[in-house]
Amino acid sequence: MKNSHILKNTIISFLLIGFLNSCETPSNYEDEDPSIAFIAVSNPNFSTLEAAAVAGGVAGPLSNPNPNDPSGDYTVFAPTNDAFARLGLNSETLGVLQKPFLTNTLLYHVSNGNLAGSAIMEGGTSTSAIGVDRRFISRDGATYINGSQILATDVMASNGTVHVIDKVMIATGVDIVQSAIALQSAEVFINPELSYLVEAVLYADLAGALSASEGSPSFTVFAPTDQAFIDLGAALGLTFTQPSDIRQLPVEVVTAVLLNHVVANDGKFTPELNQGAITPLGGDDLTLGAFTNGTLTVTGAGNGGEPANMVIPDVQTNNGIVHVIDRVLLPNL
Repeated sequence: MKNSHILKNTIISFLLIGFLNSCETPSNYEDEDPSIAFIAVSNPNFSTLEAAAVAGGVAGPLSNPNPNDPSGDYTVFAPTNDAFARLGLNSETLGVLQKPFLTNTLLYHVSNGNLAGSAIMEGGTSTSAIGVDRRFISRDGATYINGSQILATDVMASNGTVHVIDKVMIATGVDIVQSAIALQSAEVFINPELSYLVEAVLYADLAGALSASEGSPSFTVFAPTDQAFIDLGAALGLTFTQPSDIRQLPVEVVTAVLLNHVVANDGKFTPELNQGAITPLGGDDLTLGAFTNGTLTVTGAGNGGEPANMVIPDVQTNNGIVHVIDRVLLPNL
């Protein structure tokens, strides 16, 4: 029981006291800030982050001073329970994620030193604990880190600073193709995803064009889920039961459809995308919906006005930003 108590008090979950108005500083911390870990376990609004930290094995290091920074501090961008729920995750469902991916995702929310809210500004960047830069974006009076809105800033702890965000940030550390393959090979979720997309990319011989190399362009990619391809097959009178079934379609059709999902615009997070037409590498203009609750819909010219929704927005790769969507975007074929 004692070990369980110690473990719980070293969990990396974070809370904004002023933002949530639901926790009082304990009396033994009247003269100093509590640690990030202590603040974390005091509020149920970060229970999913607490569970994720335990499952990801990163609770211990972030409960203590930071040995990698002279200040001994960390800056943490902390997703709320609602942020995890946007991905269909809660304390009970975190098991659908592979542990290495979960660990890297948690560390992607952490950086060395103290980054004050006053230093967060449009065009700035912050390097995460996994070495990947995140960028700050301003839109409609709000501030974002990548695609996640910063809800509140400057919760001071004895070992750093916490800022609260509304979406879980994701970075793969590899290029677009390798990111899709990681999903397809169950390196992210326990169950494979984007298997049909990977098969289609290989069938159309587009892997090289979408892979990172020196001087290569950076893309925004709308990546349909497996179910989106299965639904497309049904709409075409075909039965897709496995990824190779995509090869029932002519390769030139698959190529045209895939290029309709790729925009060469330096890779845009959701707050950097605007309502209206956007031109992909091939096919016809796509139509982006209004920026609402941190996402946008996207509609292909051949979709009969039926939009695709973002299932997992703002996935950062080495050569662009991927938004996983629930419908295949069709050009006018």
